[in-house]
Amino acid sequence: MVSAIDIHEVTNQSPPLAGVNLFTSDPALVALVEGLPRGVIEQLSVHGRSWGTADSFELGRMANKFSPQLNTHDAIGRRIDSIEFHPAFHALMRRSVAAGLHASIWDAAADEGPVRTMARTARLYMTAAVESGHLAGITTTNAAVAALGHAPEIADEWLPGVLSRRYDKTTRRPQDKEGLLIGFAAVEKQGGTNPEGYKTEARESVDGSWVLAGHKWFVSVPESDGFVVLAHTIDGLTAFLVPRIRPDGSGNSLRLIRLKDTLGLRSGAIAEAELDEATAWLIGEGGKGAEAVTDMLALMRLDATVVASGMIRHALATAVHHSRYRKASGMTLIDQPLMTRVLADMALDVAAAAALSFRLAEAYDRAGEDQSEAAFSRLMTPVGKYWITKLAPLVISEVMDCLGGNAFVEESRLARLYRDAPATILHEGTGNAMCIEAMRLLRRNSESLELVLGGIGDALGNNAKSSLNVLRAATAVALADEGSARILVEQLAMTAAAAALRRRFPSAVSDAFLETRLSKPWRTTYGMLDSRFDSKALLNYLFPST
Repeated sequence: MVSAIDIHEVTNQSPPLAGVNLFTSDPALVALVEGLPRGVIEQLSVHGRSWGTADSFELGRMANKFSPQLNTHDAIGRRIDSIEFHPAFHALMRRSVAAGLHASIWDAAADEGPVRTMARTARLYMTAAVESGHLAGITTTNAAVAALGHAPEIADEWLPGVLSRRYDKTTRRPQDKEGLLIGFAAVEKQGGTNPEGYKTEARESVDGSWVLAGHKWFVSVPESDGFVVLAHTIDGLTAFLVPRIRPDGSGNSLRLIRLKDTLGLRSGAIAEAELDEATAWLIGEGGKGAEAVTDMLALMRLDATVVASGMIRHALATAVHHSRYRKASGMTLIDQPLMTRVLADMALDVAAAAALSFRLAEAYDRAGEDQSEAAFSRLMTPVGKYWITKLAPLVISEVMDCLGGNAFVEESRLARLYRDAPATILHEGTGNAMCIEAMRLLRRNSESLELVLGGIGDALGNNAKSSLNVLRAATAVALADEGSARILVEQLAMTAAAAALRRRFPSAVSDAFLETRLSKPWRTTYGMLDSRFDSKALLNYLFPST
């Protein structure tokens, strides 16, 4: 007699990966912040425990399931340009602002002061594992403080609200709010990374303010209280701060035309807007808009790098977790050699991406006192952003292959991660733009490369000479033929990542990365580790069982 089948029984499936401390469960992260003050480490553990809960991941799911809606007018026809968000989005924002992700590098004190960028990077890295769409406003606000440094009077008025740890979603005058966010509006239809093509114009008013007229094709965080905007004056491209609400309480003439229907980052909003005689204040000097936003762009690119690193770490953690439960042919997946090697191969890139991201953060913290660290932060920001953000869709795609069909449905976090990953590539500079920026820096200061290579060489030790010579040769080729810049940038990123691994990880990890990435021909898929490497041990080290 055939027994009845219980159609409701679920077997051979992995339980959800939630209810974990995102800090203590990540040995790579723990290793990368080793040496930070005890108080900072304790705070990171608290952050990891808070964000690793099932409730946190549920907030991320809900915020993306219900995308924001634009209301241009109220019931009686008044222009309001209001955006409605799901309550889960506001909950995520409250938590990130309370954690100081939006501005902690600007007011860090006590133990966190000397390691402010490292500490914030660790928090951002963990938060990105849960939900990255709400981080747009966190990133632009943090970076905008650098731009406001070129306008002390504006900074004096805005910084108290920006530095506040209170999230205030209301639409009011800046001076009436408990907390402020700042967005960014530069790109226009006819000019993306080419500001010379921008058409928005600005003219000075008799009261010292400015009036802007034009359009912006992509407005980041359109719900913000103010926006750093680029426009042309008679002196050239200039930076301005455009408030959402004018000092008299009236709405400014920044008209939201529509919200972009984007591939990913569906929890947040990206808008197209027109500036119809919008009130603005000058940031920096006329004609020097690029200089005013240089540091702002660098900080946003650093954030994109960190967010991409955090996303791929969580994606791979999901695959490893699944492989420890799922069985095929009588064996758990993680015990099957082919799966083990695929996971371990990805783990090398994931660890290297994290190592390079945190090495960059360390350089930002030390740049003011060390010329070599300053050179590293300048050159390796576009280089690191290029390589790490390019990794993100590839790694997540391979992770989805490890899980099979379960990863292809919207209930899976991986579907969202996969949609969100390309945004890290595009934010504040595409791949080619990052390569061009790296080449510009190398042409402007030929000594910067040697300063960077010196630090890499110290970390690599006996493995350094041949790798550094390859980089010098690739630089010479790229300077003569910019079409080869991607070859140089990728090689430089991987070499710097290898050096960062060597500084913080067991030799088995860094040696495996060196051997398979820098000593082998180019390849396009994962799973290429051979039997000389202990794949299982590598996975157990980087992704301990929870």
